[in-house]
Formats: sequence, structure tokens, C-alpha cells
Amino acid sequence: MTLALTGSVGFATYPAVRERLEAFVALGGGEVDWSGVEQVDSSALALVLQTRRSASSQRIEVSHTALPAALLALAELYGVAQFIEGAPFS
Repeated sequence: MTLALTGSVGFATYPAVRERLEAFVALGGGEVDWSGVEQVDSSALALVLQTRRSASSQRIEVSHTALPAALLALAELYGVAQFIEGAPFS
């Protein structure tokens, strides 16, 4: 199953996107496609990490694809790139 995210993923959209991601994990996970996301802030990074923790604790596979360069840069800045698949220094 694929969940396609679009638009802006940040502080303002955090609650709605988190709800979608939680439901996605509850349904068995799959691929989260970030290719339609145009803008992110640190809230997006928190969502990736939270989804990873949630899926892992439930033994559900979730992969994130086409992560925006800005999100990967934030992961590197905050020292969590090793926890983000697709990060250049993971």
C-alpha cells in the first residue's frame, strides 16, 4: 500500500498528517511517498521518526520514499540522519 503526501508538511499540518500516518501504520503500512511534498519544517522530521518508532514497535514495515532534500538536511543538522532511510550519510 502507498500513502502519498502532498503540499506542505509542517507545524500547521502536523496533526492531520500524523493522524494519516498513524492510520496507515494501523492498516499494515507500506510506502510513504513524499514526492508531492513541496515544503517541510522540523515537524516533518518528527513525523518520519515517530512513524518509524510506531511501525517498528508493531513490527510493521514502513518505508519513506522521495524524501525532500530539506528534510534530509534537517536530519543531518539534528544528527539523526542515520535513522532516516535515504539520507546521504546514513
